[in-house]
Amino acid sequence: MAEESRDGYADGPHEPDSQAVTQPVYALNLFNVADRDEYLAYSRRSHQEVMAHGGKVVALGKFREAAAGSIEPRAVMILVEWASKAAFESYRDDPKLADLHPHRVNGTRDYVWHLFDKLEDLRPILK
Repeated sequence: MAEESRDGYADGPHEPDSQAVTQPVYALNLFNVADRDEYLAYSRRSHQEVMAHGGKVVALGKFREAAAGSIEPRAVMILVEWASKAAFESYRDDPKLADLHPHRVNGTRDYVWHLFDKLEDLRPILK
C-alpha cells in the first residue's frame, strides 16, 4: 500500500534505479469529475503545461466496464507519457503552476495517479 510522502503525494513501494530519473514514465490518471467548472479550468491550461514540462497525453478514455479485478471504477482515464520521472515531478512541483493544480484537486474525486516505467518488453519484470 502506498504511503503519503511529506509533500502530500503518495509514494508507493519502489526500488531506486539510476535510470529511473531519465527513462520515460507513464502517468496513469483515473478519476471521477466532481465539479465540471473546476475541472474545465484545469483542463483548459493543463495540456499546454504538460507539453511544456516534457509530457504527452497518449490516451484518453471513458469507463466502459470492469473486465476483471476489484478496483472501484473511475469515469475518466488519462495516460500521459513523460520524458522522465524528473519531467513529471517538474510539472507536479512547479511553483508557477500552484494556481493550476487546485483546479484538478477540486474538480475531481477518487483520484488515482500512478507512475509506470516505460518498458520495451516484459523481460525486466519476468527475470
